[in-house]
Amino acid sequence: MHQILILSGKGGTGKTTVASTFIALSQAKAYADCDVDAPNLHLVMGSFTKEQASDYFGLPKAMIDSDLCTACSRCFAVCRFDAVIPGPTYRIDPIACEGCTYCLHVCPVGAISTKPVKVGDLKLYERGEERFSTATLTMGSGTTGKLVSEVKKQLKDNTQETEVAILDGSPGIGCPVIASLAGVDLALMVAEPSVSAFSDLKRVISSARQLQVPVAVVVNKYDMNPTICGEIEVFCFKEGIPFLGKIPYDGQVIAALNKGENPACLNSPASNALKSIYSKTLQVWKEHVRQ
Repeated sequence: MHQILILSGKGGTGKTTVASTFIALSQAKAYADCDVDAPNLHLVMGSFTKEQASDYFGLPKAMIDSDLCTACSRCFAVCRFDAVIPGPTYRIDPIACEGCTYCLHVCPVGAISTKPVKVGDLKLYERGEERFSTATLTMGSGTTGKLVSEVKKQLKDNTQETEVAILDGSPGIGCPVIASLAGVDLALMVAEPSVSAFSDLKRVISSARQLQVPVAVVVNKYDMNPTICGEIEVFCFKEGIPFLGKIPYDGQVIAALNKGENPACLNSPASNALKSIYSKTLQVWKEHVRQ
């Protein structure tokens, strides 16, 4: 199963809009939302006939048995995450604990142990032959990258043979983005014409290149700042990165999204630009698959 990933670097550039349009145009049978901190692809994908949910457990967290604790303070002294709360008997702050187990090894009375902690919910939606994989991270949890990997694995394990899957990637430039990039065939970068978005675009392209993932670029709402849009085009030309098009600001798309409708069904400037970009993306993807 080949995978096309939609990334942005900076959040809010419109990658979910692009991803949902691509899913509709390709009639994809497999797609996923890798933004597990704030998933929203399901808002425009309609209703599903079947939903499966399962708990996701991250790294084990420390816990202190109050009956055994002697308040010797050794765990407090070695914890570098301020997760140990002193008192008559010591306690562990589960949000601050990183599961390093240092405290467990220094406790002289064996009062500290570890236990698995639920950090998210994995969800798999079905509608006919379609499979949609996503997840929601528990507030305060930090195992985002691992949960993203589980979202992708769940999609692969539960999807019948299909040519291509569309992945709505994680925002930012950190661990969840690296997990999103792993194993994909093409990463389409959706930028907006702003200084911060251009900066993040360069950094996420660098990450993709380190993972040897081919990239292409589009600019959303390009007419908000044509000057920076032009700078992004020049950057792509100098770096040898395919620049696949520009999407204008379009109030009709915003109105459609607010109604939970897919932009692919519109006949508007932005929708038509997205359709053209989709065709170009398939051409670039097929070129890399043949190599």
